[in-house]
Amino acid sequence: METYASAPGKVILTGEHFVVFGAPALAVAINRHVVVRVNQRNDRRLHIASSLGMAGKFDQNLFNLEEGGSNTRSFLEPVKIAAESVLKKYAVKKGLNIQVNSDIPVASGLGSSSAVSVSTVASVGEAIGISLSREEILDLSSTAEKSVHKNPSGIDIAIATYGGTILYERQKGMTRIEDTPNLALVIGNTGITRNTGSLVEAVRQRRDRLPSTINPLIVAAESLTRSAVDALRDRDLVKLGELMDVSQGLLAAVGTSCIELDRLVYAARRAGALGAKLTGAGGGGCMIALCSEDTLEKVSEAIKQANGSPITVDKTEEGVKTWKEN
Repeated sequence: METYASAPGKVILTGEHFVVFGAPALAVAINRHVVVRVNQRNDRRLHIASSLGMAGKFDQNLFNLEEGGSNTRSFLEPVKIAAESVLKKYAVKKGLNIQVNSDIPVASGLGSSSAVSVSTVASVGEAIGISLSREEILDLSSTAEKSVHKNPSGIDIAIATYGGTILYERQKGMTRIEDTPNLALVIGNTGITRNTGSLVEAVRQRRDRLPSTINPLIVAAESLTRSAVDALRDRDLVKLGELMDVSQGLLAAVGTSCIELDRLVYAARRAGALGAKLTGAGGGGCMIALCSEDTLEKVSEAIKQANGSPITVDKTEEGVKTWKEN
């Protein structure tokens, strides 16, 4: 018997980086997923393999659970940590084969590492006969996420677990925003990978150096995100797009944009996007453009001409899910 779990990626419409300082962020799950397949072994080892889509190449390793995993590779280590978090919590001493497949670009701001952690936890739980609640999945996934991003906001694992559209505040957790319109989104990938933890720390250091300048930006980011929620509820996508443009300005001000992202953002706007901004940590990775249905192709082509890789995505309401196959 093989168990499976899938979890979606995400884009952040407003609020990234500022969420670390207590401001809210608005995120949407997208129809790009990580799928993790698990079956039991007859020994005490974890065999973990990742697919081309997630790692950029095929990668695999065999970990001995009794030895504490000294023979690890950085990319596979979070998968191991996520699996072990479930096995240790329920005192299960079983080896597992874990296969990770993904169509989410890695290290690009689309939540790939969180989707990996969430789907690994859920699938391992099913493999050892425990159907974890979403709250338990969220809690167990956080350990692996911290191993990747040092001080994550928590928004990525929340959206991977619950799907849909959420308002996330670090102290209050998530609030699901119901009955939101479909969003025509084009993602532009710069192809530049970056480290989220390092970028978050760089913003924190800038705030420490320039508190009288950065603190008002945090206040502005909070107001902006709450206005974005109102725009979504009112189905006012023109206003939402304008707020996304302002959000890009705030993110540039704290040092998270770059020339490659700016090039794609302005190309999308010139092509008729309602709004465009980086999504995630910045410093490379991806930007997003909110479009009307009749400008999707034009915006996508503009991003391509500006040396980005366009990806058209839809919002998905579905979060993590599990199933079994013989």
